[in-house]
Amino acid sequence: MRIPSDLDKRIGKSLVMNGGEIATITEYINYKNIIVQFDKTKEIVKCNYGRFLNGKIKSHFSPSIYGNGIIGLETIQDKNHNILDSYMCWASMMTRCYSKNPKRYLSYKNCIVCEDWIYYSNFKKWYNINYYKIENEKMEIDKDILIKGNKIYSPETCIFVPSDINKLFVKRKILRGECCIGVYMRGNKYRASYHNKFKTIGIGTFKSEIEAFKAYKINKENYIKEMAEKYKTLIPIKLYNSMINYIIEITD
Repeated sequence: MRIPSDLDKRIGKSLVMNGGEIATITEYINYKNIIVQFDKTKEIVKCNYGRFLNGKIKSHFSPSIYGNGIIGLETIQDKNHNILDSYMCWASMMTRCYSKNPKRYLSYKNCIVCEDWIYYSNFKKWYNINYYKIENEKMEIDKDILIKGNKIYSPETCIFVPSDINKLFVKRKILRGECCIGVYMRGNKYRASYHNKFKTIGIGTFKSEIEAFKAYKINKENYIKEMAEKYKTLIPIKLYNSMINYIIEITD
């Protein structure tokens, strides 16, 4: 085995990899077999000297999802090679917050993922503890039912909800125009309506936008309470309480 003449200079050599991380050679066996350690994450990787010199060694802890999400050493597939639901949920959350096509996710403008959940491993643990199923229901992660107006995905602010409940809180700001929530104009009159699971429920026609909003507020809050009672035995108590106490404001 040929020993390089500058072996003492190669061991301990540090370079910035293409991903921006600093890696240092901790052991040099031969050209094709070296050990490097990433300075920040302390991850140890086997590689060859050429890839090291060219900066092609990548840490598993480099942000790889829209420049923010870190998969780390976690597997994202089950034993049958199906993508894990926890990963799909995490990746979708990262997409909504950090997509390179923000116009597609205008309703998530300024939303972020908390520092803990940047790491898939941390989100996966929370997911496995908090996820639950309801028969014939699609479950979705929500960030702003528990804390109204919240823009941070985190363990404290998020909860899984059935899709039918999640739809209750969609504000449709982009689609509804200049009128306040629950109100639209027809001629010179203001109409109030809300959506239930199957159709749009018309409430009535009013002379002023404020009158129409007040009618919408009463009807929609009552409907949210009805849905809370319907799902009471199926959902977490904190979700039930948030629905019972939810207040619709004209600024929504």
